[in-house]
Amino acid sequence: MLRHFPHANTVYPHKKRDYFIAAFTFFCVAVCLISDANGSQAKQYALGACGWIFLICLLHGENKEVRMQVVIAIMFATVGEHFASPFMGGYTYRFHNVPAYVPPGHGMVYLTAVALARSGLFLRHARAIATLVVIVCGLWSIWGISGYAEQGDSVGALLFCVFLAYLFKGRSPMVYLAAFFITTWLELIGTEVGTWKWAAIDPVLNLPQGNPPSGVAAWYCLVDAVAIGGAAPLLRKIHQIKDRLEGAKLRKNAYQGLENK
Repeated sequence: MLRHFPHANTVYPHKKRDYFIAAFTFFCVAVCLISDANGSQAKQYALGACGWIFLICLLHGENKEVRMQVVIAIMFATVGEHFASPFMGGYTYRFHNVPAYVPPGHGMVYLTAVALARSGLFLRHARAIATLVVIVCGLWSIWGISGYAEQGDSVGALLFCVFLAYLFKGRSPMVYLAAFFITTWLELIGTEVGTWKWAAIDPVLNLPQGNPPSGVAAWYCLVDAVAIGGAAPLLRKIHQIKDRLEGAKLRKNAYQGLENK
């Protein structure tokens, strides 16, 4: 069950870049969501512009595969946001839109999960961190269905089970584990300040859900899984297309050279 976890009792190096990406994103998420709590749509556009600038700067120094993963994560998450929020009403932003900072924000959140997943801290203490996350999220889920919570959370309990499947059956458990921290952080802040609100009854399952659901990290794990699984094949396809174009260009030049003779 832990075959995809890093080896125990192994020394992994600490890289300042990974911790900087994580700390910077945690800080930006808090500032952005609190700033948007009572801001205008114009402010959302400004926050979005800052988000894109920050993301581009953070991607400097990453390899092609990570950059492609971020691109896929942004595209998939943005489509999902429009479907889940304005269309389905699973959660609602203040202006019933998808704020401009959300797409680059998803990119920064994904990159943070990757950075933490490869950090020496997470690699060295993977099992201890996983145990902590399972206990905390498990207790949160139990509280949501116990009857004591202000808003029932059956959906959160279901999502927690999905999250466990990602964590212990998925091929990238460290990314999913790291995603729990950054996504729980942003969900708790965003719902607390009123930047968005989850529907009391899920429109698809017709079950009560918390604000936010306890297992909400599972939705972000889906984004991560799509990004990780799609990057390498897409890069190979792009490389093949480039090779074909280069080959066609060489054949064209060779043909023109023969004609000139």
